[in-house]
Amino acid sequence: MKPISLKQLAQALNLSSATVSRALNDSHEVSAETKGRVLALARELNYEPHPFASSLRRQKSKTIGVILPEVANNFFSLAIDGIEEIARLNNYHVLVYLTHDDHSREVDIVQHLAGGRADGILLSVASETNQFTHLDLLAERGIPTVFFDRVRAGSAAATVTTDDHRGGYKATQHLLQAGCRHIAYLLVSNNLSIGQKRMQGYQHAMQEAGLEYSPHLVVQGQRDKAENVALIRQLLEEHPEVDGIFASVESLALSAYEACHEVGRRIPEDVKVVGFSNMAAAALLEPGLTTITQPAYEMGREAAKILFKAITKNKPVLPAQSLELESELVVRRSTEAARLKP
Repeated sequence: MKPISLKQLAQALNLSSATVSRALNDSHEVSAETKGRVLALARELNYEPHPFASSLRRQKSKTIGVILPEVANNFFSLAIDGIEEIARLNNYHVLVYLTHDDHSREVDIVQHLAGGRADGILLSVASETNQFTHLDLLAERGIPTVFFDRVRAGSAAATVTTDDHRGGYKATQHLLQAGCRHIAYLLVSNNLSIGQKRMQGYQHAMQEAGLEYSPHLVVQGQRDKAENVALIRQLLEEHPEVDGIFASVESLALSAYEACHEVGRRIPEDVKVVGFSNMAAAALLEPGLTTITQPAYEMGREAAKILFKAITKNKPVLPAQSLELESELVVRRSTEAARLKP
């Protein structure tokens, strides 16, 4: 008789593979009743755990995987510093994987790490990702996972984010206070919570000011920088009334600068710009960029703390462990009010 697999045993019990695995390993997370059901059927069907797979699960790789969309963004460089600090305290190594905002690459990396190459994963989702079945594999394999910054919308996992709705509201309100009335929004991705929540903050501030939300003033960002510059340039040419731009991520703020230069729109005289950014050179741009700055280093540290608590205590990561940190508006010349002529 062909041996029954863990997956087949789980299907017969109408339970997840992760639950059955925990029951067989006498985990405190599974009720006594469920453990009894699992063990009874396992004996009845002569289930035998794969010895090599069991050995892999018992061993620790002393490595965590960090999956990022990019590292050119200074936010992620700072977050890695925070992650590595906590990893060193736990005598762990950090492996960094880049998706380049490509969904298929993210799937490949997750499947690679799900094979037992990491004891836990910290993940910031690619902007292209619009379905998340590959992430369910991590839960099935019992690999602790914490999402940070770019998180899965409606995720049932632990997340570490900033107050994105509030940040979007603060950015837009600042532009309104600087005299802008036709504010464009540069959207990183509608698939991600940061895109959705920052846009909701933008809409909230516009509505509060008695201004109508216009979908024509929303630009959906792309992976290619040249394409983003072209899309923003087209927006400025078709809507010369635009007097403010709110960029939901750093790269789109830089593309806005380039597009304004190409069409001869001066910053801040003709168009004022604010963007989410931790870029160290923001103050050195001409003019200096007003930013919503996130506590990137702290976000990396806190996400790693949650992950290592799960790894060291052999407990699951729970949504209740999620954190939301506060971002800060840093005002520079890109939103400076027009000077009155003497």
